[in-house]
Amino acid sequence: MRQIVLDTETTGLDPKQGHRIIEIGCVEMIDRRLTGNNYHQYIHPDRAIDKEAEGVHGISLDFLADKPRMGAIVDEFLDYIQGAELVIHNAAFDTGFIDHELFLLQKKPARVCEICSVVDTLIMAKKMFPGQRANLDALCRRYEIDNSGRDLHGALLDARLLADVYLAMTGGQASLLGEDKSEVNTVNETIKQISYSGALRIITADSEEQANHMKMLENMEKDCDSIIWH
Repeated sequence: MRQIVLDTETTGLDPKQGHRIIEIGCVEMIDRRLTGNNYHQYIHPDRAIDKEAEGVHGISLDFLADKPRMGAIVDEFLDYIQGAELVIHNAAFDTGFIDHELFLLQKKPARVCEICSVVDTLIMAKKMFPGQRANLDALCRRYEIDNSGRDLHGALLDARLLADVYLAMTGGQASLLGEDKSEVNTVNETIKQISYSGALRIITADSEEQANHMKMLENMEKDCDSIIWH
């Protein structure tokens, strides 16, 4: 399975008010293993950045002065996410902005969900931990993931942290063996080597051993108020 952990930074909170994407960060996982084939792009928004938003991510319009417009990178981005399962924290926010950018460019597909499935880790976290904080920082603390370098939000950094959080949230027992198929095969081979295919030899206790066992039970009954097994 190919999964893309995705995050964006924007000029503000609502694309309906004309706000735009200024950063996209993606981390690729295949069969739940990080591949290093990540995607990261800053984007010039052709509009001002709200002071509140800049205070969150620290990205200024001056920094974006020489960065490409969305129209110049959108095909590359869509090719990268094509057919993957997107893992996003508060997916409605990010997909809403991406869909708005596609609308402005009159691109097809017009919506992300037409080429990708989407998993929302915020919804997952709220179901797993009802009534508790479910933002990325809180989940990092819960799963003991180091986010000490997250003084400001950044799309690629947040996507990398979310990848670790998602793997921890969905780990299960299988992860104890690792996701490397060669490791699993080695374990299976070891099990085969110690398996015994011949007829089992049954050895019963002799009369002396049975007598010692009964004596032990009698002593236990004397030392304990009650015995519920024999």
